[in-house]
Amino acid sequence: MRATPGGYCGQALVVDVSDGSTRTLPLPDDVLRDYLGGAGLGTWLLTELSPAGAGPLEPAAPLAFVFSPLVGTPLTTSAKFAVVAKSPLTGMLNDALSSSHFAISGKFTGHDAIVVTGRAQAPTNVLIDEDGVRLVDAAVQWGMSAAEAEESIREQHGRRWRAASIGQAGERMVRYATISHDGRHAGRGGLGAVLGAKNIKCVAVRGSKRVDVADREAVLVAAKDLRNRSFGPATEKYRELGTLSNLLAFNAINTLPTRNFQTATFADAAKLSAEDLAESRSVARSSCASCSIGCEHIYASKNGKKARVEYENVFALGPMCGVSDPDHVLDASARCDELGLDTISAGGTIAWAMECVDRELLDVPWLRFGDGDALARALDEIGTRTGIGELLAEGSRRASEIVGQGSSAFAPHVKGLEMPGYEPRTMQSMALGLAVNSRGADHNRSGAYEADLKAGLDRVHGTTEHVRAAIQTEDRAAIMDSLIFCKFLRGVFTEPFEEWAHLLSLVTGWDVDADELHETARRIVLAKRSYNLREGWTASDDWLPERFLDGSLALESGRSATLPPERLRTMIDTYYQERGLDSNGRPLAMSTDSRTEPST
Repeated sequence: MRATPGGYCGQALVVDVSDGSTRTLPLPDDVLRDYLGGAGLGTWLLTELSPAGAGPLEPAAPLAFVFSPLVGTPLTTSAKFAVVAKSPLTGMLNDALSSSHFAISGKFTGHDAIVVTGRAQAPTNVLIDEDGVRLVDAAVQWGMSAAEAEESIREQHGRRWRAASIGQAGERMVRYATISHDGRHAGRGGLGAVLGAKNIKCVAVRGSKRVDVADREAVLVAAKDLRNRSFGPATEKYRELGTLSNLLAFNAINTLPTRNFQTATFADAAKLSAEDLAESRSVARSSCASCSIGCEHIYASKNGKKARVEYENVFALGPMCGVSDPDHVLDASARCDELGLDTISAGGTIAWAMECVDRELLDVPWLRFGDGDALARALDEIGTRTGIGELLAEGSRRASEIVGQGSSAFAPHVKGLEMPGYEPRTMQSMALGLAVNSRGADHNRSGAYEADLKAGLDRVHGTTEHVRAAIQTEDRAAIMDSLIFCKFLRGVFTEPFEEWAHLLSLVTGWDVDADELHETARRIVLAKRSYNLREGWTASDDWLPERFLDGSLALESGRSATLPPERLRTMIDTYYQERGLDSNGRPLAMSTDSRTEPST
């Protein structure tokens, strides 16, 4: 029997919920070393297990919960996992990351990944522990919120079970439904709809098979050092005010998307600021499992609803929809959690619809910018697919194709995924990152905004340097999302690839160096692109909505920002060249030393 590298189980569990059959898929050492875990290993698994061309909501389409070699170690922020499947929004690869005890319990069942395929005949829960897999009736949980369903599972089967669940939006296959657990969410891309299409309410895990590491004492020393560094200035922003502290800063530099990206400043931004809400609405602070940063900030509305608050959900449900009342925004965020809706896609799609109403393209007179009650009603109708919600549950791309009348020009998405809270015309490294990212408009798989916010680059005029900066952040994300480390830890590492290689070596026993991890990052990025190519991606998908390319954005002191199509084209062409792609964005060749290129 082969010796499995430290930190790994060496196998994935594949469950067909159509009939309850299971199989164990061996994961060779070279696959693990080439793709690590999380998003990287998930890409390999999806490429191997998904029939080419299978629709994301078809029974044959797999959904994988993927762990990593660091899960179960004392390294801070390592209790994370990736959910990987074809997105119902984009029809392309989607990996959504989250943190919770589900990651630890799932890996301790003895698997590096759990893959769900097929479609159950009736609402079903999947229970997995060291004794095997059980499919149990979910009639009691169907219709519950994810949090209620998780609690119900633990009441029925025992407190040691950890469940990843969908809400009503996932049951109704809203294309941006989330998968939730411990009050946190694998949010983007609609993977909750994939579980809903399989008639699966919860995947619950209970495990105690601890995984050995190569050098336990050295890992303990490294974990103590990393924990101490995680209390430093690099994470202070997240501890003190959280990511919502970006709101006023972005408003000041004309990059806070407002009223469906019609402008980039919000007059009432101060009402929604972290500084104001922390003083008047703060309820508690918390941390994810195995995390020493403690970025989680929980606020309450006057109605008593509590919501975990970050920049993205406040931007999407506040300025993006023109809503300035903090009670309405907090209630809307809490309602998204209850229904199981991605806040970015929900806010972006509603904002698009509000602009359609303004332009008299939709006859929904109550759905107006700035109306918090209208926001709440829209969310309820989306989550239940009633009224206008039947249209908006499809996401802004499909909805704009249905409405027509030129509404696609201002639908705020890339590849079908709604845009996060960054104005591309005033953050042009980010503009490129959004355009070429394999997941679509995403700020986590391409953190190119980091380059825009640093001194040295003109953020309103993209150049070759912006392209290189975008590639660097994309490579860093590929490794962090595969190891998996929290992105909020990124500033703690002085020489990231060297330090990550060292930690990986301690855990696995491999002789890994920074050069190898750079090559691994490139391999993962290209593997994602190769999967999308197989599923129908074309070069025209690497682009931005017309709104950002056909006019200027007014800035302070009479200045303006523009992103001409020819500039974006030049940046994308340069990206293709630097990435080793041909002029149509296709990989010229996978890495020459790659041991395990995915089958295509």
